[in-house]
Amino acid sequence: MVVSEQDSATSGIDTTQMSHARAYDYVLGGKDNFEVDREAARQVIALAPDLPALGRAQRRFLLRATQMCAKAGITQFLDVGAGIPTSPNVHETARAIVPGARVVYVDSDPIVFVHNRALLATDDNVASIQADVRRPAELLGDPQIRRLINFDEPMLLLFIGLFHLVTDEEDPAAVVAEFRDRMAPGSHICISQFCVDGSDPAAKAKLEEISVNSPAPMTFRPRAEIESFFDGLELLPPGVVDVQEWWPDATAAPTMLKVAAGIGRKR
Repeated sequence: MVVSEQDSATSGIDTTQMSHARAYDYVLGGKDNFEVDREAARQVIALAPDLPALGRAQRRFLLRATQMCAKAGITQFLDVGAGIPTSPNVHETARAIVPGARVVYVDSDPIVFVHNRALLATDDNVASIQADVRRPAELLGDPQIRRLINFDEPMLLLFIGLFHLVTDEEDPAAVVAEFRDRMAPGSHICISQFCVDGSDPAAKAKLEEISVNSPAPMTFRPRAEIESFFDGLELLPPGVVDVQEWWPDATAAPTMLKVAAGIGRKR
């Protein structure tokens, strides 16, 4: 499904304001984006040409974490900040191992909700909701989540490329803690976000600049602060590291921008 700029404008979606989800779709080679998103992404790629490789590494991390948890017997998955669907998706990956896996995709971007709802219209055990991670109580109380996710059983909670869109004032560590406290032992939380440590200053500044007028300005964080999001969890090896260092197929070349990633297990 491709939503045109004309269709989006008719639906009340602002096609003149950059969307992080659509820009990321462009970086990954997708077609569900508008010129404002492509231009924003091109400005960053001009300074960090390896940004698409970094995006693919983050996507690989998401899918491998899903595979790991499905192989461990987890049957329910909550993907918060899911973004525009890119195949293979979480539900496709999980169901290749656990055919009955239940999955809920969450995003605050209305166009992401439109895409996911269309994709999942015929599947009762996969749902898409429009909700904001910054209001966790409201999100956790959504009827679709209550229908498909049993918080008394282990689950995988995915926060991929999300918390750099949550400001310090919005307290991402407290957001994670609210979700963590609802989850059963044996659950996993998977987090990745842009990291200041080692990032090229010019590319970092450009990414921050182009996001100023977006719905969610960009916040880079030190690796140590990202690691603190896993407080109360057992941090799995290799810890919070560059996303390319998670189960690499081969030695990956360093990228100019850095995304730190980790997985925590609730004991």
